[in-house]
Amino acid sequence: MSEIVSTVKKDYIVTLVKSGKRVDGRSFDEYRPLSISLGFAGKAEGSAMVLLGETRVLVGIKADIGAPYPDTPDKGVLITNAEFVPLASPTFEPGPPDENAIELARVVDRGVRSSNAVELEKLVIKEGEKVWVLFADIWVLNHDGNLFDASSIGLIAALLNTKIPAVELEGDKVKVKDEWRVLPVKKVPISVTIAKVGNQLLVDPCLDEEEVMEGRITITLDDEGNVCAIQKGPGEFTVEDVYKAFEIARKVAPKIREKILEVVKNANKGKTD
Repeated sequence: MSEIVSTVKKDYIVTLVKSGKRVDGRSFDEYRPLSISLGFAGKAEGSAMVLLGETRVLVGIKADIGAPYPDTPDKGVLITNAEFVPLASPTFEPGPPDENAIELARVVDRGVRSSNAVELEKLVIKEGEKVWVLFADIWVLNHDGNLFDASSIGLIAALLNTKIPAVELEGDKVKVKDEWRVLPVKKVPISVTIAKVGNQLLVDPCLDEEEVMEGRITITLDDEGNVCAIQKGPGEFTVEDVYKAFEIARKVAPKIREKILEVVKNANKGKTD
């Protein structure tokens, strides 16, 4: 029965796409409504709740003092993890992160890291010994498609919301001051996920579209529109498809970035007014 329903759903969605329509009425290059709330987790150094359509993701940032990686003694550390809360989807199961959660964390982390969004060199307290270690935790609270973009938006918004205490060295000891500084974030990378349904490319696929898509590609762009990360999911894309996906990503990414920066700006105003 489930296979019959799936076939019927696919035929219906593909037929809609061929006629220039999507199941939720959006245009092919249109995102679902996006809402971002900052400072949602009061005990974290920074956090963001993202609602993309019905997909809901919470990202929290915790900061601790630790050792740098051996190959980058002059930089702080960013560690990203993702957890699929079982209540978010019937397909999510309790237990340690599965391969899908691991892939999500890696793709989102790569987009931020490869764009050099966070000035990790400014998180060094004592080179080779003590640095700030940022732990970014992604919780998927409701899954209705496109976890990559929702999580990516959540991560960069949470980083922009993060403050860490000022510190000073007293011999080999680190003294933490009662002064807070904004995390040095210099870029706002934007992840754009595109699904191929039929012969069309659809931005921000909802869950129904993901279930019938023939391929998926996620392109992360920095502030200048340069590609800093690409992740291709299952399925095939022609060279023409990839070039078209690049152009679509370059068109829609600035709108998402503008939304994030607007939310951050308004949140900062709210704190100072």
